[in-house]
Amino acid sequence: MRLIMLGTAGGPRPVAKRSAPAQAIVHRGEVHVVDCGNGVARQMALAGIPRRDLTGVYITHHHADHMLDLGALPLIAWTDGCENEIDVYGPPGTTGMVEDFLSMTRPEIEARTATTGRRSFPEMLRNTDVPDARVIRDANGLRVSTGLVDHPPFDVALGYRFDSDEGSVVFSGDTRFSPGLVELARGADVLVHEAIFPEALAAQVEGSKAETLIQHLTSCHTTAADAGRAAREAGVGTLVLSHLVPGSDVVSDEMWLEAAASSFDGRIIVARDLQEIELR
Repeated sequence: MRLIMLGTAGGPRPVAKRSAPAQAIVHRGEVHVVDCGNGVARQMALAGIPRRDLTGVYITHHHADHMLDLGALPLIAWTDGCENEIDVYGPPGTTGMVEDFLSMTRPEIEARTATTGRRSFPEMLRNTDVPDARVIRDANGLRVSTGLVDHPPFDVALGYRFDSDEGSVVFSGDTRFSPGLVELARGADVLVHEAIFPEALAAQVEGSKAETLIQHLTSCHTTAADAGRAAREAGVGTLVLSHLVPGSDVVSDEMWLEAAASSFDGRIIVARDLQEIELR
């Protein structure tokens, strides 16, 4: 089982050196993508991950930086020759978003189907709204579970856990410090956790014309120190900091590491786009 970080910045505003949030689990010829920020298909190309092997898409919540390419990624995989069913999971409302995307792209789908002889794209999609913590997939040696995390104003925001004989990986999605996430991550090899750096948030909101954005960021997200606390309480082996806010170089890797290490003495990685993380 491989873990590849496709996009490691947080928020919908693009930054120069990091792409929008997305991660890939590659296992036994299957590609599973957690969150679909803008440009995820291109990030997969840069990482050398074949889109035709796309098997599952997992959305943590419905902020734009996590779901803008929810429909685009499977569609592009289809144009690349993907013929297998693609499972799409996310909080309630995800199925409706996929249906809206299919309506928007109907002319493209019909034209490309007629000229290429490909199977029907809509029939490839198996959409599941996930309202709570549960096992959502257990096939081909890979078990996927969800947990509820705490990310207002959403009633349902999800974390995901992937378990196989080769290791276990947990994705926090967006959350403030969440006991539910700690429980989901219990004993995992790797915890990929979002992180904010409160002292540098002015760089994130500059020019945004959003007067309450800093208040939202500090009340609904997790500091690097609290991400370390979550890793410690869950007993994980490795903490990977991602969905970094701010995602610019105003905060150095050393600053992120120092903040997380104040509460966690295990292995800490400040993720970079296209980086592959060793599970053990």
